[in-house]
Amino acid sequence: MNQKRDPVGVFDSGAGGISTLREMIRELPEERFIYFGDTANAPYGTKTTEEVIACVQGVVERLMKKNIKALVIACNTATGAAAATLRKELSIPVVGMEPALKPASQMRKNGSVLVLATPLTLQQEKFENLMRQYGQGAVKVPCPGLMELVEADDEAGARQYLRELFIRYPADRVDAVVLGCTHYVFLKEMIRELLPERIAITDGNTGTARQLRRVLAGAGLLNEEGPGTVELETSGGPGDIALMKRFLEKPES
Repeated sequence: MNQKRDPVGVFDSGAGGISTLREMIRELPEERFIYFGDTANAPYGTKTTEEVIACVQGVVERLMKKNIKALVIACNTATGAAAATLRKELSIPVVGMEPALKPASQMRKNGSVLVLATPLTLQQEKFENLMRQYGQGAVKVPCPGLMELVEADDEAGARQYLRELFIRYPADRVDAVVLGCTHYVFLKEMIRELLPERIAITDGNTGTARQLRRVLAGAGLLNEEGPGTVELETSGGPGDIALMKRFLEKPES
């Protein structure tokens, strides 16, 4: 049996991790991916750590039955809550995410770095460790409700939310914005329109895709023959699958 042909399992609380999946497909076009959006339990970012861990365990149990060869947590909140535990419990490689604060800190001059993320992500020890290393000038910006606007595909609502958010942070004092939730990546073009061009916008998707390649190569699990495939699953309904498909096929911003 050729384990290289086994799929990579990817999950998020909803459709946000599709932004990460798209980057992984670009980086690893020969791989087979199974994406699970846990929309029935979304959002993760306003839950307790214990609640998120319980949700994650249910998703992982389901994905493991698909004989996945590696697991990608395409969610910053779930990574902070459960990645360390999963790496101890599972026999397959586990790749997580973190807000792209390091590259943003390298673009900082004298202004601040705004880290947009869910409330729980910003409270987690994993993020605090990141702040200790790269957090000079960084400002935590919790965004409760923004993920839900992305899930609802509510562009008008998201634009109004972001306008009101950025009013609190004068643009002439900001050097970079970190998109610390995979859902927010689908708002990147909108955020770009609302902010001066000189302000950098970073996210963790490219780094996660490259890390997956390194991990698979190191474990001798890279599938270099193809064909690559994508399977979408959800704990929600058909409408959630339709949204995932739209996001997967959405033109790059």
